Amino acid sequence: MKLFRKRDFISIGLILVFSTATISLFYTILKPIETLPIYQPAEVNEKLVDSSIIHVSKYHKISDFILTNQNGKEITQADYKDKIYVADFFFTTCQDICPVMTKNMFELQEELKNDNEILLLSHTVIPEVDTVKRLKEYAIENNVDDSKWNLVTGDKKQIYELARKSYLAVEDSNFNEFDMIHTENFMLIDKEKQIRGFYDGTNSEEINRLLKDIEILKQSYKN
Repeated sequence: MKLFRKRDFISIGLILVFSTATISLFYTILKPIETLPIYQPAEVNEKLVDSSIIHVSKYHKISDFILTNQNGKEITQADYKDKIYVADFFFTTCQDICPVMTKNMFELQEELKNDNEILLLSHTVIPEVDTVKRLKEYAIENNVDDSKWNLVTGDKKQIYELARKSYLAVEDSNFNEFDMIHTENFMLIDKEKQIRGFYDGTNSEEINRLLKDIEILKQSYKN
């Protein structure tokens, strides 16, 4: 005597498929959506924040700017409208951390070169030396893709204020009001001009974390 008929096996199979699909659906629904923090001046190392905004705990955004890139083109916030971007501060004659930062920014460029949602932005901290001509030479030396990555120079006071009051990215110094000691930080900026992450631009593991966070941020615009 047969214990199971053919249709019994079919029924059991359908039940198993339905059960698996149901479990998968519930897991998807219940799985928490990954999100990134929105950083405020009050939450960041005070050495990197101008004293005038150290108390700010909400609504912080990157200020508007007018700078000039390696091709002599004026670059403003409009060029980054509806874009996610990675920003940093450097100077072309730096022989310490800048070469590694530039190498890792290039790696980001190559990894994200086909992603039109992401751009890169590097600010010189010594614009009196890093002229448009010098930035262009540096861009060529480091295989910078002009459509993806802007190296910018401009008014030193404006760059200083962007670094200290917008990106919360560089340390002050004791030399004079507008001298800066730049850091290795890369900053992840969202489409609303908010800071969503800080990363050590000299550390390959941190670059991988940055790439993962970019995907999380991109996904947040799809949900």
